[in-house]
Amino acid sequence: MGKFKFEYIWLDGGRPEPSLRSKTKVLDMDFFDGDIEHLPIWSFDGSSTQQAEGHFSDCLLKPVRVISDPARKNGFLVMCEVLYPDGKPHESNTRAKFEDDEDCWFGFEQEYVLTRDGLPLGFPKQGYPRPQGPYYCSVGYENCVGRNIVEEHFDLCLDAGIQLTGINAEVMLGQWEFQCFAKGAKRAADDLWLARYLLHRSTEKHGVVVEFHPKPVQGDWNGSGLHTNFSNKRMREEGGEEYFKAICETFGKHHNEHIAVYGSGNEMRLTGLHETQAIDKFSYGVSDRGASIRIPVGTSENWKGYLEDRRPASNADPYRIVARILETLRAVK
Repeated sequence: MGKFKFEYIWLDGGRPEPSLRSKTKVLDMDFFDGDIEHLPIWSFDGSSTQQAEGHFSDCLLKPVRVISDPARKNGFLVMCEVLYPDGKPHESNTRAKFEDDEDCWFGFEQEYVLTRDGLPLGFPKQGYPRPQGPYYCSVGYENCVGRNIVEEHFDLCLDAGIQLTGINAEVMLGQWEFQCFAKGAKRAADDLWLARYLLHRSTEKHGVVVEFHPKPVQGDWNGSGLHTNFSNKRMREEGGEEYFKAICETFGKHHNEHIAVYGSGNEMRLTGLHETQAIDKFSYGVSDRGASIRIPVGTSENWKGYLEDRRPASNADPYRIVARILETLRAVK
């Protein structure tokens, strides 16, 4: 019999975007085979997370995904949904508000900025560094900062079983990106939240803060997005130019509904500059990083593959993103 540590992770009731919360439960087991049915529902104080009143404060945590925690002996990370005491999904539980679709695949390009004392790493206390240009996919001390943290996070995610498909330094100094892919809408969103959790935890010991604001530095600096690549079975296997253009046209008809769930402060980022389309406009095009929807060159060659929605902000809730994309895809004629 051994001591197994399970980090129960959930989203709080914060607005406009939730924050991650977690606490550790120790269970005595001979071994754990990864079967989530062996993990109990647990309670927490919802009055401390903006999810309940103090006079009736218990909320429940229902495990929905479990992966290994490579930073702990006998450790596991457990993504949870929040329930009311009667077992019904909590109002803040965005994961429970849509039907899953395992035929839809999602790849998130999560941009973020590493900061210390309110400034991106590498920024002087007064003024600014050299204009952006040399920092994207850079190497070398004067152009690239924070790589030790990024590499540590990269390895942790891969060891945990999260399918990161790549990392790179981004356009602004101190800005980075990781790409996270999974098959199935809920699994993809679960894994992105778990990757965000590991990123926050990795930076704690370095005295660094992860900034997900979509426009962390005003002026002639790129913002941070959460470009969302998506495909369904028909897109991958049948395709056709007419079908892909019908998808794009349908997304345009529902532009405002998408923007409403694509993250707060996004109007500061979606200006029509810095590789974005303006927030009040919708466009699509082949290889166009200034469009709302980019059609990758590889997709357009035989009209099979995926599309990239470039509108989501870096701070957006992936559960709300995939739910909205699934709903719009179902509306395509």
